[in-house]
Amino acid sequence: MKRWPVIGVTLAVLWLFVRGVELGVDYVLGEFVIGLLIGLPIAFVFRRFYAEEFAFASTVRVLPAAIAYLALFVKELIVANLDVVYRVLSPSMPIDPDVVAIPLRVETDAAVTTIANSITLTPGTLTMDYDEESNTLYVHGITGKNRSGVVEPVRRWEDYALVIFDEDASPDDTPPHPRGGSRGD
Repeated sequence: MKRWPVIGVTLAVLWLFVRGVELGVDYVLGEFVIGLLIGLPIAFVFRRFYAEEFAFASTVRVLPAAIAYLALFVKELIVANLDVVYRVLSPSMPIDPDVVAIPLRVETDAAVTTIANSITLTPGTLTMDYDEESNTLYVHGITGKNRSGVVEPVRRWEDYALVIFDEDASPDDTPPHPRGGSRGD
């Protein structure tokens, strides 16, 4: 099946959310048709930027991992927000920053970028650098001295990213050990 029509329909569904449709069959259907009239031409014009064929079986296979990744990200986002609020409002401001080196099992640019962005979007952590030679992210965390607190969510995201991005490694593979503990080591 060609991929651009699927993307066009997806854009039409997104149009429904952007427009904030009222719950009514006529209204939803009308806005969906408008979304198709906008989404299909856009998908057709940009069709050279994505694979020509839509691999439905592989999409269905990775869907549970993608949903789990997003759910885990939202959970970590909420927990990190609450943690940062606690630290800011605490009289002693228990902040112990450090930079932690996290060697990765994922290797594709898309997977590394997704994990790096997930880290940066989570309050209290920031992806500072990526060493392509050692496949290592350097992450600054307000609780960086608690290395496992920084590394644990990244490893769980990585388990799902290995499936989503069809990496050679497996979630069952042992993560690589860092050469040091932090950037300064």
